[in-house]
Amino acid sequence: MSSAFYILFFPLWIQVLVCRNYMGNMDMNEIDHFMPILMKREEEAEMTPMVSHGSSHFLWIKHSNLYLVAMTKKNANAALVFSFLYKIIQVFKEYFKELEEESIRDNFVTVYELMDEVMDFGFPQTTDSKILQEYITQQGHKLEVGAPRPPATVTNAVSWRSEGIKYRKNEVFMDVIESVNLLVSANGSVLRSEIVGTIKLKVVLSGMPELRLGLNDKVLFEITGREKSKTVELEDVKFHQCVRLSRFENDRTISFIPPDGESELMSYRLNTTVKPLIWIESVIEKFSHSRVEIKGGKEYMMRAHFGLPSVESEELEAKRPITVNFEIPYFTVSGIQVRYLKIIEKSGYQALPWVRYITQSGGENKHTDIYTHP
Repeated sequence: MSSAFYILFFPLWIQVLVCRNYMGNMDMNEIDHFMPILMKREEEAEMTPMVSHGSSHFLWIKHSNLYLVAMTKKNANAALVFSFLYKIIQVFKEYFKELEEESIRDNFVTVYELMDEVMDFGFPQTTDSKILQEYITQQGHKLEVGAPRPPATVTNAVSWRSEGIKYRKNEVFMDVIESVNLLVSANGSVLRSEIVGTIKLKVVLSGMPELRLGLNDKVLFEITGREKSKTVELEDVKFHQCVRLSRFENDRTISFIPPDGESELMSYRLNTTVKPLIWIESVIEKFSHSRVEIKGGKEYMMRAHFGLPSVESEELEAKRPITVNFEIPYFTVSGIQVRYLKIIEKSGYQALPWVRYITQSGGENKHTDIYTHP
């Protein structure tokens, strides 16, 4: 819960671009104390994501040349406030492509309209840009006679999906993407390993379908007495708001009415020991004055010659860190599997689910469009 929200521009001096006092209980001049406190903390190497002045608390993040600051006098949920700040950045970027001082100045009306919609009396409301774009546009609004009616998606129980969606061919494309973060020391020992997984959807379905997803979840298999089957113990699971959390907590069933188009259904993390999928051993030979040769090893042989300026030093430099980017289709490191993906819609139409597995190095990579049935 946030009482007030500011976007600050700080070139040579503090300048408030936009602000909104949601609860009316804040002195808007309190923001003048924020930047001096922050600069003092920076000089003392005590930077923190929250600073205080008297009974006022400033929770802030920096993006480009802007500071986004939420201010409160209450014992607010800090995690919720920071989640909102990052979400509002995402909303602004989807509207303006880039969030910076110039884009804010060029779109003051739209910015204030968005700020009024995403939060009400200090509580976050609709932050889905697809829904917001249905009734907040950058072309402005025409005056209508009579009381304005809110869009159905806002008042509907399923606010993330519009009514009356129709497609000729009904399909669901699911990507199970696992990113492997692995740090290996020079002597070959694994210092840190982590698997970060996401399940992304591209939904092309008519009506208001209900989807049910079954995974080889360890907890589910233990409940149903199938402990001998190959399972995955998911940690730090995060769901899209469409997932019925109460049902998942009761019987681990992932049931939901999906958003139309592309969305991220869930994410998870596994802190587990991972054997390196790709192993690299480098050998560097230094030749006199002007040439260095690196030889590749193991499965693939690589020879590379670099033309260098005159090198007089005979000292061998330490081996440089090596970063490997890779992508492996049809494979997940954790062993997670989609056991089923059921599509239920009252009209009874037939729909095809498609599933694709991808393992990649940490970070986002492009992948080919090859799907299989679950």
